[in-house]
Amino acid sequence: MPIWYDYTPGGHAWFVSGRDSLKTRLIRAARCTLMVEGPVEIADTAEGETEAMARRYLPPDAADAYLAQAANYPPEVTIRLSPEN
Repeated sequence: MPIWYDYTPGGHAWFVSGRDSLKTRLIRAARCTLMVEGPVEIADTAEGETEAMARRYLPPDAADAYLAQAANYPPEVTIRLSPEN
């Protein structure tokens, strides 16, 4: 399933998902593969993370429109993946 993600070498790959979504429930029960595999940390999405991800993937006008609707979305979590060699 396509998702928006971010990664800085040496850090965590991370993405945001619905707190109660099937995707998050399955990741909590197992592991995650996002081009690489590794253990995950799942926490409530911190302020600014949804905006950072939207601005990474969308043009400014589209990001603004997306973020204006984000308050109506179900609660989200941020999933951080630690790539393993």
